[in-house]
Amino acid sequence: MAQTSSTLEILIAAELAEPSDPRVVRMAGAIAAQYGAAARAVLFYGSCLRTAELEGQMLDFYLIVSDYRAAYGKSWLASANRMIPPNVFPFGYDGLAAKYAVLSESDFSRLCRPEASNVSVWARFAQPARLVWAADDTARKAAIAAIAEAPATMAALTPQATSNDPLDLWRRGFALTYGAELRAERSDRSGSIVDFDPDHYRRLSAALSSAPPAKLADLDARWRRLRRNGKALTLIRLAKASLTFAGGIDYLAWKINRHAGTAIEVRPWQRRFPILGALILLPRLLSRGAVR
Repeated sequence: MAQTSSTLEILIAAELAEPSDPRVVRMAGAIAAQYGAAARAVLFYGSCLRTAELEGQMLDFYLIVSDYRAAYGKSWLASANRMIPPNVFPFGYDGLAAKYAVLSESDFSRLCRPEASNVSVWARFAQPARLVWAADDTARKAAIAAIAEAPATMAALTPQATSNDPLDLWRRGFALTYGAELRAERSDRSGSIVDFDPDHYRRLSAALSSAPPAKLADLDARWRRLRRNGKALTLIRLAKASLTFAGGIDYLAWKINRHAGTAIEVRPWQRRFPILGALILLPRLLSRGAVR
């Protein structure tokens, strides 16, 4: 397994180092600057990375910090981030809009491993990402090591393939993770993720092939727990985001409209009471094939 980990880390390091749009790099630096010495790394991922479309979109970042007390001081945000990671904040820079999630280095590493109680982090970082800012080489290496765990976790948790196509594992894995969260995207989105960059997943399969991770016991029971935990966690995070994300209800409506083909309009009372407003939107989130 050590050889596989080394191979994966080399592959992940090369992909994370691929160049990004200079505007993305500048935005990442601006996000990190808000947190001073607590900022360790900023990762760019998601649909805007896949499509290279930035204008009029919501860019996705993860900010990795040394620890929550260092990031927030004595603010309640430190406890909120520790108890229900991550905290999510909106950010605008140079005419672009983004949101960034905050995780400590220890939580980021833990949530990329098979023991994680939900799929949220490892499912995202089994996908391509870019390390667009790092405090130093130690922070860079820690981010690489954590992210290398994510595809190995997906391989360990995905039932054995019946096809010789190496992409089959990733399509089935993402289909399972989409079913383990409340997602605004259409139910067929999981397959399109692989189709955006099939070579990425072929390289992952090759890196894992020399010593594939052992399949965990009783995968059916494990996925039942992941689905239960993931959907409950989505609701809790949604409530928390109403306190940390100004305009969060508008973003949720925009995301549902974009991916599910709806025409939701947010009413003034929903902005005044965002938790209740978000709960009212949940039936729309769960309908029309938006979530499985």
